[in-house]
Amino acid sequence: MKLFQMKTSPQGVERIKEFLEDNYLCIGYPGTGDLEQAEREDLRVKLLRSGINGEQKLEEAVDYLDLFVHEMQDGDYVLIADGDWVHLGDLGDYFYDDTQDNEEDGQCHRRGVTWLKSMPRRSLNSVAAELLAEEALISRYQGTLPSARLELWIEDTGADIRNSGEKPTGVDEDTLELAVAVLKEALHSGDAERRERAAIAILQYAR
Repeated sequence: MKLFQMKTSPQGVERIKEFLEDNYLCIGYPGTGDLEQAEREDLRVKLLRSGINGEQKLEEAVDYLDLFVHEMQDGDYVLIADGDWVHLGDLGDYFYDDTQDNEEDGQCHRRGVTWLKSMPRRSLNSVAAELLAEEALISRYQGTLPSARLELWIEDTGADIRNSGEKPTGVDEDTLELAVAVLKEALHSGDAERRERAAIAILQYAR
């Protein structure tokens, strides 16, 4: 399982509304044909033929397409920004839509997405926030991810308070200790989902 961030303006056209309503993502780069079996050198040749010029721009495009077509896999996750909101999606397989392979649409390289969760951008933990802030059209998080319930891991509403050394408003030390004790007890629950939630909450609190 991997986590990616992706921008929502392929070909310079903002498509956030379409992505969310029609459950897909696209990356642009029309005129390159079906890329499912294309190796990196094939990508480079196809991009050159499509009119991509300049070594830096070409290599950047190769990297982006390689990530989107080959590195991303069915079941991986993606974060996209929507103003002050962020959406987490479960990715589907890559597919090529030849009816969209033109400069006007540029939506031929696609992946289906099941949108799982929407949250305020300010609620992201620092790791997810840093990933989303990257300037690249698409990039992958290189750290270790939880084995389950990624949607719980990416949120960390109390991180700024804990990192600053301040206590949450209206929560005294005794209450915090009691809350942690409850979470520790939940680690021994017979409900697997409850155990996972408790483990993630404790790990986030301890950071």
